Amino acid sequence: MMHCARPENGVMPRFSRMMMVRAAAAAVLLVAASAACHAAAPRPELGADVQTFVEDMVERHGFGRPALERVFRERKFMAFVIRAMDAPSTALPWHEFRARHITEARIGGGLKFWAENAAVLERAAAEYQVPPEIMVATIGIETLFGRLTGNVNVFDALTTLAFGYPRRADFFRGELEQFLLLTRENGWGLNTVRGSFAGAIGVPQFMPSSYRKYAVDFDGDGRRDLRQVTDAIGSVANYYREFGWQPGAAVMVPVDVGGTALEPLLSAGLAPHTSVAEFRKRGVLPLEPVADDVLAALISVETEVGRRYWLGLNNFYVITRYNRSINYAMVVQELAWTLRQQRSRAAGTTP
Repeated sequence: MMHCARPENGVMPRFSRMMMVRAAAAAVLLVAASAACHAAAPRPELGADVQTFVEDMVERHGFGRPALERVFRERKFMAFVIRAMDAPSTALPWHEFRARHITEARIGGGLKFWAENAAVLERAAAEYQVPPEIMVATIGIETLFGRLTGNVNVFDALTTLAFGYPRRADFFRGELEQFLLLTRENGWGLNTVRGSFAGAIGVPQFMPSSYRKYAVDFDGDGRRDLRQVTDAIGSVANYYREFGWQPGAAVMVPVDVGGTALEPLLSAGLAPHTSVAEFRKRGVLPLEPVADDVLAALISVETEVGRRYWLGLNNFYVITRYNRSINYAMVVQELAWTLRQQRSRAAGTTP
């Protein structure tokens, strides 16, 4: 503690009193100036694009303008989100992407998840006609069976992408709109929802539009809660069914392409567009049985030993509706097939 000299006879010298008065006055002026500065500090202005978005939410969905303007002024721009969008892991060469996702740990985790949730998976398979292994593999690739659901503020991430990522601004503004509606419907605070850097939410990593459209209350508690495994399983199955999953049909078939001119076939897109019979005529020969009247798309990936080719059938295209990446659909299919094979062997049954 600091000790000060005590004035003689308890009387403060005149020059000391004057100095203290001046110091006090200066302190008062400093506090007043600081308060005035803070009071006069302009609030961050909203850009024209944000103002247009707010106006649209007010007019079409009945949101309160002052509240929306406040939360958008308080938003945080996330530069790392932009960087992550520009360097997605799905853009890696197939063999590198596969090595990250088809691992012994993920296979073991998938078998454990399947065993722990077998009854729910079988019920979902019966109701939605989607194989259990596809549900398990999808959740495994998305969040390591619910362990890694993301810790990014979804509102900030979507706002960053909606107004700071021109290449896909329209898409993310749509997702931001859906997120605001979703939080209002569920009574969630805007800044309480955590997810991926792209704004995906929960165990199955649904974007807000998919959450509102395809999530189901599979545990019967009156809520569609994708943080819960049971609702997540039912919602993944419902998603695939809604996009046209064909029960019992194959996903993809390896082919021999010989010397065929492939570029026109590869550039025709992932949606099945050409019959297997026509592919045969063009020298694309399936290496597994598949009917001639089935529609397919030619796909290829780069492996360690060169490029390989498959026919992607309807169910392959359905998986790409979850994530529009050939790499993604292929790892889901391979993990699903591996889990089915190992589970069947362990049970002593035929896959």
